[in-house]
Amino acid sequence: MAQITVAELYRDTRRKLRLTWVAGKEGGGNLLTSEAVTKPSLALIGHLNFVHPNRVQVLGCAEMDYLRSLDDDGLKFAIANLFSTDLAAVVVANGEVAPQVLLDTADHSRTPLFTSPEQSPRLMDVLSHFLAQAVAESTSSHGVFLEVQGFGVLIKGEAAIGKSELALELITRGHRLVADDVTDFYRVSPERLEGRCPLLLQDFLEVRGLGVLNVRALFGDNAIKPTKPLDLIVQLEMAENFATHQVDRLKIKAQSETILGVKIPKVTLPVAAGRNLAVLVEVAVRNHILLLRGVNSSRQFLQRQNREIRRNMSHDDRN
Repeated sequence: MAQITVAELYRDTRRKLRLTWVAGKEGGGNLLTSEAVTKPSLALIGHLNFVHPNRVQVLGCAEMDYLRSLDDDGLKFAIANLFSTDLAAVVVANGEVAPQVLLDTADHSRTPLFTSPEQSPRLMDVLSHFLAQAVAESTSSHGVFLEVQGFGVLIKGEAAIGKSELALELITRGHRLVADDVTDFYRVSPERLEGRCPLLLQDFLEVRGLGVLNVRALFGDNAIKPTKPLDLIVQLEMAENFATHQVDRLKIKAQSETILGVKIPKVTLPVAAGRNLAVLVEVAVRNHILLLRGVNSSRQFLQRQNREIRRNMSHDDRN
């Protein structure tokens, strides 16, 4: 499981959520390991089993109304309950003013305390979505990752087989680069992987003979896609390798590859002189779209062939 710090959370969401860091500024290194964002209503009255460590706690209107209803001793007791475990951070929503005892406790415990004018439901929704992306299980894969006709396509193959040259041709045909050489994939849902480019490699594509190219500078902002779900893997293999094993020319049995427990459809393309691989990749994506719609060209061909065989056999029997 990946993790991020509270300081990174603040940096990436502060503008969208209009966050102000009001206390606990020494706790920026606190780690967030869960996508859950909770409201500690029951914890404030002493039900400590509902306080989970390493999470963001949001104080909304109900929680702040309850705190305002308490006398000084009750307020201190409720705040102590809230901070009884290692919280990652606390956010006071709805433009509410944090009481001084809350500020002091956040400073003493080194727990970042933020305020925001946003309503608590929206704030929790945005934070949960951000954390789901940030702490998702991840892995890295070698290859070139592109958006082709709206689908995320990972092009894999041995070194010097022509992956980057193929990617460059696809970019000139209007498709978009996500990452060259290495792509970080995150499992953002049980059946969905999202590919992202490592920060160091963003916008760049290395092509033998040309060196490192800045794709954004060469082709414009529209040639770059920052993230994309992975839909299809295209494996490039030298054509002579196909002569060493039996080839399923009709592609009756679908290929796939499993990454982080998610099965991804896969096609293998032979690389040989004169083959237009860019066109083949585009058609592979179009065929993948047909398969998603329940249209299987190979199965249609076999069904037509079988009908013709049965018709001929019936004709022979009558004769």
